Parts: sequence; structure tokens; C-alpha cells
Amino acid sequence: MRATIDGVLLAEADSEHIISIEGSRYFPPDSLTIGTLKDSPTPYVCPWKGPARYYSVETPHREYVDAAWCYPHPKRSAIETVGHDFTGYVAFDTAQVVIG
Repeated sequence: MRATIDGVLLAEADSEHIISIEGSRYFPPDSLTIGTLKDSPTPYVCPWKGPARYYSVETPHREYVDAAWCYPHPKRSAIETVGHDFTGYVAFDTAQVVIG
């Protein structure tokens, strides 16, 4: 499975390594293309997963703000609920990023 934007590869992983949470697909940290995600200052705290970190993506054509996010330190109860440790896994905004 791949995540791309404007033809730029953001992440690629076999389907069995991707975790689905609430309809979003989370890619493992080692599947990310280095240098494609830039920290965003957008704050967000999920009531059950904990604080999120957002990322923007810059391509030669434009900047995609908050196109991705992860949970660097998810709540232990969230990991138990999901059934997998998703620490650092990255999900993408499907309104901006093509997943397939």
C-alpha cells in the first residue's frame, strides 16, 4: 500500500503492516519516505488516543497543510483498545493524500 501526493511517495508498506483505526490507515514509521513530512504547529488531543503530532507536505506544486498525523505517545488504553502498538505510526488525510 502506498501514500502519495502530487506524485511524491510519502509512505509504502505491505498491507499487513498497516493498522486501521477509525477508518484511517496508519503506516509504520519505517515505511515513511525521509524528508517528505514537515512538523506542523497544529495542536490536537484525541480524547482516547492522546496528543497528536501533525505534519505538512511540501511538493514542487504547493504545500499541503496537516496532510498527516501520528500519536508519538498514545495512551496505553488506546494501544490496548486497538490491539497493536501504533506509537509513531502515521495516518494521512485522504482528502489530500492518495492511499492505494
